[in-house]
Amino acid sequence: MLMGQLLSVQVGAARKVQIQGRSILTAIHKTPVVGPVPVMPLGLLGDEQADPSVHGGLDKAVYAYPSEHYGFWQEARRAAGASGFDDTLPYGSMGENLTLAGLLESDLWVGDVLRFAHCALRVVQPREPCYKFNAAMGFAGAVKAMAQSGHCGFYLAVDEPGQIGAGESFTVVSGSRQTSIAGLFQARIFKHLR
Repeated sequence: MLMGQLLSVQVGAARKVQIQGRSILTAIHKTPVVGPVPVMPLGLLGDEQADPSVHGGLDKAVYAYPSEHYGFWQEARRAAGASGFDDTLPYGSMGENLTLAGLLESDLWVGDVLRFAHCALRVVQPREPCYKFNAAMGFAGAVKAMAQSGHCGFYLAVDEPGQIGAGESFTVVSGSRQTSIAGLFQARIFKHLR
């Protein structure tokens, strides 16, 4: 049985930022929450999505990201000469609500459930990056780097509302194991690149 650790919980409000010379509404900038956070059917209390057509809703209520990929992004930003950024990336920099340890995209299948002490979250699909991710990372090739590396993270639906807090451990309860998150991400990215 797979197990993991929740290192950090983040939420963010939608706000306007300048991207490619335009004022764009985004909620990609997440900040850590101290203490337990209520988990509701549409996500974490205090979290917003700027574009509900691609983020949020019942099937994309919570976005989780493996902490193991943070070193990759630090190096990618350094190699790209991302200006105005230091070498550290605080948790939440990928726009994720949950920063996890011990669980990668290659470990997960659609329908698997992450069972925490006071809630259960079902794996639904991988994240597909957009141009806002380039801006958040500080270099134009971030979306391409995510596509090539497969370091996409995954969306979760709330099967059992409750609460969640940093430091909690969780177990992965296997679903039907028909569609892997890594395979689904590669198929979707390939479709967009054709």
